[in-house]
Amino acid sequence: MAVSELYTKYARVWIPDPEEVWKSAELLKDYKQGDKVIQLRLEEGKELEYCLDPKTKELPPLRNPDILVGENDLTALSYLHEPAVLHNLKVRFIDSKLIYTYCGIVLVAINPYEQLPIYGEDIINAYSGQNMGDMDPHIFAVAEEAYKQMARDERNQSIIVSGESGAGKTVSAKYAMRYFATVSGSASEANVEEKVLASNPIMESIGNAKTTRNDNSSRFGKYIEIGFDKRYRIIGANMRTYLLEKSRVVFQAEEERNYHIFYQLCASAALPEFKTLRLGNANYFHYTKQGGSPVIDGIDDAKEMVHTRQACNLLGINDSHQMGIFRILAGILHLGNVGFTSRDADSCTIPHKHEPLTIFCDLMGVEYQEMSHWLCHRKLATASETYIKPISKLQAINARDALAKHIYAKLFNWIVDHVNKALHSTVKQHSFIGVLDIYGFETFEINSFEQFCINYANEKLQQQFNMHVFKLEQEEYMKEQIPWTLIDFYDNQPCINLIEAKLGILDLLDEECKMPKGSDDSWAQKLYNTHLKKCALFEKPRMSNKAFIIQHFADKVEYQCEGFLEKNKDTVYEEQIKVLKSSKFKMLSELFQDEEKALSPTSATPSGRTLLSRTAVKPAKAKPGQASKEHKKTVGHQFRNSLHLLMETLNATTPHYVRCIKPNDFKFPFTFDEKRAVQQLRACGVLETIRISAAGFPSRWTYQEFFSRYRVLMKQKDVLSDRKQTCKNLLEKLILDKDKYQFGKTKIFFRAGQVAYLEKIRADKLRVACIRIQKTIRGWLMRKKYLRMRKAAITIQRYVRGYQARCYAKFLRRTRAAILIQKFQRMYVVRKRYHLMRAATIVLQSLLRGYIARNKYQRMLREHKAIIIQKHVRGWLARVRYHRSLKAIVYLQCCYRRMMAKRELKKLKIEARSVERYKKLNIGMENKIMQLQRKVDEQNKDYKSLLEKLTNLETTYNTETEKLRGDVERLRMSEEEAKNATNRVNMLQEEITKLRKELHKTQSEKKTIEEWADKYKQETEQLVSELKEQNTSLKKEKEELNRRIHDQAKEMTETMEKKLIEETKQLELDLNDERLRYQNLLNEFSRLEERYEDLKDEVNLMVSIPKPGHKRTDSTHSSNESEYTFSSEITETEDLPLRMEEPSEKKAPLDMSLFLKLQKRVTELEQEKQSLQDELDRKEEQALRTKTREEEERPPVRGAELEYESLKRQELESENKKLKNELNELQKALLEKSSPVVTAPGAPAYRVLLDQLTSVSEELDVRKEEVLILRSQLVSQKEAIQPKNTMTDSTILLEDVQKMKDKGEIAQAYIGLKETNRLLESQLQSQKKSHDNELEALRGEIQSLKEENNRQQQLLAQNLQLPPEARIEASLQHEITRLTNENLDLMEQLEKQDKTVRKLKKQLKVFAKKIGELEVGQMENISPGQIIDEPIRPVNIPRKEKDFQGMLEYKKDDEPKLVKNLILDLKPRGVAVNLIPGLPAYILFMCVRHADYLNDDQKVRSLLTSTINGIKKVLKKRGDDFETVSFWLSNTCRFLHCLKQYSGEEGFMKHNTPRQNEHCLTNFDLAEYRQVLSDLAIQIYQQLVRVLENILQPMIVSGMLEHETIQGVSGVKPPGLRKRTSSIADEGTYTLDSIIRQLNTFHSVMCQHGMDPELIKQVVKQTFYITGAVTLNNLLLRKDMCSWSKGMQIRYNVSQLEEWLRDKNLMNSGAKETLEPLIQAAQLLQVKKKTDEDAEAICSMCNALTTAQIVKVLNLYTPVNEFEERVSISFIRTIQMRLRDRKDSPQLLMDAKHIFPVTFPFNPSSLALETIQIPASLGLAFISRV
Repeated sequence: MAVSELYTKYARVWIPDPEEVWKSAELLKDYKQGDKVIQLRLEEGKELEYCLDPKTKELPPLRNPDILVGENDLTALSYLHEPAVLHNLKVRFIDSKLIYTYCGIVLVAINPYEQLPIYGEDIINAYSGQNMGDMDPHIFAVAEEAYKQMARDERNQSIIVSGESGAGKTVSAKYAMRYFATVSGSASEANVEEKVLASNPIMESIGNAKTTRNDNSSRFGKYIEIGFDKRYRIIGANMRTYLLEKSRVVFQAEEERNYHIFYQLCASAALPEFKTLRLGNANYFHYTKQGGSPVIDGIDDAKEMVHTRQACNLLGINDSHQMGIFRILAGILHLGNVGFTSRDADSCTIPHKHEPLTIFCDLMGVEYQEMSHWLCHRKLATASETYIKPISKLQAINARDALAKHIYAKLFNWIVDHVNKALHSTVKQHSFIGVLDIYGFETFEINSFEQFCINYANEKLQQQFNMHVFKLEQEEYMKEQIPWTLIDFYDNQPCINLIEAKLGILDLLDEECKMPKGSDDSWAQKLYNTHLKKCALFEKPRMSNKAFIIQHFADKVEYQCEGFLEKNKDTVYEEQIKVLKSSKFKMLSELFQDEEKALSPTSATPSGRTLLSRTAVKPAKAKPGQASKEHKKTVGHQFRNSLHLLMETLNATTPHYVRCIKPNDFKFPFTFDEKRAVQQLRACGVLETIRISAAGFPSRWTYQEFFSRYRVLMKQKDVLSDRKQTCKNLLEKLILDKDKYQFGKTKIFFRAGQVAYLEKIRADKLRVACIRIQKTIRGWLMRKKYLRMRKAAITIQRYVRGYQARCYAKFLRRTRAAILIQKFQRMYVVRKRYHLMRAATIVLQSLLRGYIARNKYQRMLREHKAIIIQKHVRGWLARVRYHRSLKAIVYLQCCYRRMMAKRELKKLKIEARSVERYKKLNIGMENKIMQLQRKVDEQNKDYKSLLEKLTNLETTYNTETEKLRGDVERLRMSEEEAKNATNRVNMLQEEITKLRKELHKTQSEKKTIEEWADKYKQETEQLVSELKEQNTSLKKEKEELNRRIHDQAKEMTETMEKKLIEETKQLELDLNDERLRYQNLLNEFSRLEERYEDLKDEVNLMVSIPKPGHKRTDSTHSSNESEYTFSSEITETEDLPLRMEEPSEKKAPLDMSLFLKLQKRVTELEQEKQSLQDELDRKEEQALRTKTREEEERPPVRGAELEYESLKRQELESENKKLKNELNELQKALLEKSSPVVTAPGAPAYRVLLDQLTSVSEELDVRKEEVLILRSQLVSQKEAIQPKNTMTDSTILLEDVQKMKDKGEIAQAYIGLKETNRLLESQLQSQKKSHDNELEALRGEIQSLKEENNRQQQLLAQNLQLPPEARIEASLQHEITRLTNENLDLMEQLEKQDKTVRKLKKQLKVFAKKIGELEVGQMENISPGQIIDEPIRPVNIPRKEKDFQGMLEYKKDDEPKLVKNLILDLKPRGVAVNLIPGLPAYILFMCVRHADYLNDDQKVRSLLTSTINGIKKVLKKRGDDFETVSFWLSNTCRFLHCLKQYSGEEGFMKHNTPRQNEHCLTNFDLAEYRQVLSDLAIQIYQQLVRVLENILQPMIVSGMLEHETIQGVSGVKPPGLRKRTSSIADEGTYTLDSIIRQLNTFHSVMCQHGMDPELIKQVVKQTFYITGAVTLNNLLLRKDMCSWSKGMQIRYNVSQLEEWLRDKNLMNSGAKETLEPLIQAAQLLQVKKKTDEDAEAICSMCNALTTAQIVKVLNLYTPVNEFEERVSISFIRTIQMRLRDRKDSPQLLMDAKHIFPVTFPFNPSSLALETIQIPASLGLAFISRV
């Protein structure tokens, strides 16, 4: 297919543009052959006609489809040309913030002018071990490829970093070196990698400066060779430098600076050590102020000086040399300030005692007169005479500047020399990787000799680059057996010949320098005469006769001839150098030694590249007057030679290219200037690579990738089993021109544009398929819509018709109801009228009848009332009489009662006025109110009784009155009685009147009393109401206060709960952090321990054969194993290096010092580990439990007791050892006697030995007591004794002892002193003990009394507030509680006594058994004749089985055999399958139990130490085998659990059966060994995790990311030159099933080994974390994996892992949560990413991802096909704005090496020890059951 056929309507092309270089446009109609104009529409909508070139008819380049824009490799683009490359770089740089891009074998790096978080150690670890094409482009990928090829191909490598000034060359080279230093490490502990990195700050300070284009521009080229040994670890480095820009020392352009070191010196001038340099501000010195920009924004020169000095210290440049360097640099600055005064036109002078020159001479140690003389004069030598000639002021200034440049160049070379010495290694170098940081192609307005040399070097490098690219292309074609046709590429050999060939520019320049009167003008004329019009690459400017133009590979450059000769000769006056050589300053004279030495500062290096180093470190300077021919070489000649040697080195290595691009000239971050970028792309060879690649078959596909991509273009019948033949058949149908493609062995090669054509066909096919799918789907949707509408219409009709029918039925019902209502209404009206008439009639009748009845009733009523009036009148008359008599009686009563009431009232008034009355009322107001109420009631009762009495009196008065009336009538009838009756009546009337008065008075008083009573009642009621109101208000206040208190208590409770929860969480986090730190330190300790063992083995190998007769004892072995013993730990570890020092002193002194340093480091780590363990224990105790005040007061006493007990135990152990040794010696002595009579129990010798043993035992007891008393005394008085007194006393004692020369005298003095000390110390001890006991008892009693007093006061205060009934109940409760506590205390004491009794019984059994053994031994010593008659009875075997105690006995000599058979030679597979899990742990513990039963501490210590060391040896030998590590992790944990379960501690014993509690350890507390075993288990767990990681690491990326679990979801994009791992599964590819099978294997192995379920959960959690972290890290570093389809694949894979967790019942292990970041990343790839709502959803969803990770995924998101869309920049900025307040880590990648802190929860075993059987397969027949 012709390329012109692709120019159809809507095709997009690139057209040239003066501003943007290239612009995108779209065709408005198809292009036809012969058209001269193309109709285009620009992206901004403007239409234009693009005229084709009438000569070439060349069409504008086509634009790649959007799916290919942003590719990692530019060679993956369908169309390879300049606009495609430029656009792809711009999109990656601006939109995706990606600064690295591959272009074939070249890494293009664009300077972002911003710090990016992509160079951390996590990124280095992510790229380590990866293929170059599998990860996104990065400088680390290039470094990894170089490192990998060096190891794989056994060939040296080079990384060539080039670019303009400011493009980032130095930074790229620095990161490459950092990668090598991090990945490889060093072969020794000398930190070579740190020294290699430390060379950067030094070289930057003396070789970098600020320019207009770059703040840290390298003004020299350097090539650093990083040396590696056979294991590919860094052993050293070597640096070569090229063409230092010396002119910068004396001149800087505007806005530029001198070298950084000068400004660092000026900024640090105030330091005390710099006072002698007499420095000042940078603006004071001529050499630092010319640029006018002494400060760089954001850079602190004083801090940089500190970094420079630190780097010097690290590289071994001591302080004296550093001060020498600074002294010379300060002298250069002062030399620049030296001024000259003209005397005439040809001479000048320096003022007398010129201060700058004086300072310069003082610093340099030279004579002022000589230096001032030779600065103004020069010496001319002829054949016969020598002349001293004065020079002019201008010549003197030039000579001064030349001297300053020469001194600086010498100093620069001296520093490079010392850096190389520091980086030099004595180990033989096996291979190296060179990093070339060299200047790029340069062109300025004025170009001089420096630019000429730089561009000459770039011509050579470009030629080498072109040849290498061409060679790779050729190798690829030949490998695939493609017919090779010669590709025409640009060869810049003519330009190189123009420069370096015979009669070339350099040759003519050197020739002109030799001429006596040579000048720049004459040299220019020679150039014109030689090359003008003869060489097409050489031109002459039109307007100048002092310049020339060279056509370089990148551009034309015009060079000014002025200064070429001077710079090439680099002239310095010999007399000035001689003055400096005569300096008293030793370092300065070293700089100016003979030229041979100066030219070869690194000649001592054994690298074999002395010649290259010689030319590299110092460019030679041509000096007139020197006889050596070597010294007359010009700068150009030296540079040419060094460049040739550099090219030879590069050609002997495999090169890797990094091209640095400067995006803009203003240092703006992430700003892309197309013009500047195109210039650099053309100059650095990137476009040349594209052109060479495009000239052949640039697009290359494997057959499988081609089939996967273009399967849609095939029919089912076209698919064959042979993929290669299938692809051939398809291509023959699609592309008719067979020259457009070629079939290789494994790949298909396409011409340029053919992949685009295939993509177009594929897109059309997919588009047609999409249209068909859309058509079908839309038809189906419309039919569904029609059916839904039809169904809805029918439903609506049904409901409408039903509604109408219901309305009609309702109308009928209403009509019938209306008729009924009318009928009943009419009936109601008639009936109502009838009832009204009837009611009216009845009312009239009732009114009439009532009137008649009322009249009759009135009449009867009047008659009745008349009768009543008569009755009352008559009664009144009788009552009047009665009242007269009653009044007199009542008056008397009232008078008496009034008198009594007045008395009572007086009392009441007095009481009312008294204060006590008010107090009583206020105290018991309610009682008073009740009393008042009762008084009121009583008064009412009295009032009623008075009324009743008054009524009785009235009745009595009436009766008497009637009697009197009868008497009057009788007296009237009788005359005689009439007079008397009259008198009596008068008297009675008087009395009645008197009584009436008294009655009225009594009534008035009664009214007064009633009024007072009413008033008092009202006041009382008012007071009661007020009190009730106060009571109510008080109740309300009380309720309010109670409510507030309740609320505050609730709030405080909630606050305290929250605070407690937060503190608990914080404590848990702190605990986990401490655990993690502790376990990391433990890991570091184990690593150092392994290193220590390796070094020890190496030292043992290097040690010569021991002397005859000398044999190494077991003490060395015990000292090696002593790190887990209770005592003498430090002593033995310190003795070890002393024992090993003598044999290794001659052989390896360096290793020995390293060994000692490591030993010291191990000791420090042990101390740190112990401190961390103590801190961890403290935090665990704080988190788990809180101690009461009594328990806090006990530890000091308990601590003293423990200290005393430990001293006692240690003393007993040591004495027990001695006693056993003596006993063994005695037994051996007895056994050695041949006569049985001598050894008989009754023999004299036997008795003597027993007596001796008894006396020794008594003496031993006495000495024990003495030592215990002394040690306890020392412990108790440790603080009281002053060290000074102790020292003086000990000194005096030593002097006295030295004076005693007689041994007997010393012994007698010692015995007497001992007896005296014993007596005094026993007395002091007894007194102190009694005093302490009494004091402690008194303190305890005082404390108990205080507590009891406080408790009683609290109870009394509480009881007083309670009612009487509650008080009794509370007192009873308190008494019951007190009795219960006393009962519990007594029970605890009883239990302690029972334990003591049990322990004593066990010890008694042990002693009884020992006595029995002694008796048996005595019986064994009896002669056979004495026991021949006694019958031998067999042992009762069932009885022995019944009494089996779960212990195993072995001999001490069999311990190595036990460790060997049970640990070292044990095969985990057989044990795990055939025997019970944890069998070795049970056997070891049963052996420990027996040693504990025998109370043999040495045996326990030896067995445990041997066990631990044996496990370590097994793991060191087979540490990469998962089964072995898992097996010993399980057994170590089981052994640890057994030590806990049978330790005798209550916390562990509660899980045991009674039988198991009988098996607890009785004599030894193995808590320290439990800690050692716990540390060992942590180390094994970490090793298990590393094994897991090593096994899973190759599977994770392939199985989780690359493999298509759901086939066909993700398509394959066109690949580039950097091939990625294929996602199509083949035999060697790991899939998700591989990961799950491996997980099943891990799980089954751990279960077979009986690992604790909680530990299995932790292992699974760690495994899933590693899987998620590695997957996410690779996703974040791989642009091709960030797509929607890949998100679906990841989510499916994660669901499969979750299903596996469910199948294994591990969902609660926390493993699923570790996959949460990966799950959220997959969701992020699949969610919609357009609107603000989408941004909000993403921010709330991705809470496990950091902001950097979210932004990175969005930036990397890449559509796989044309139907997806990229994430817009505005959306990413929206996400960043929403997440700006989120506080998370700025780290991009997860820490895949992170290991969660492991815990070992106590898991007791239900297995009874007495039931365990030892199989014969273990080879433990020497062990017997006890």
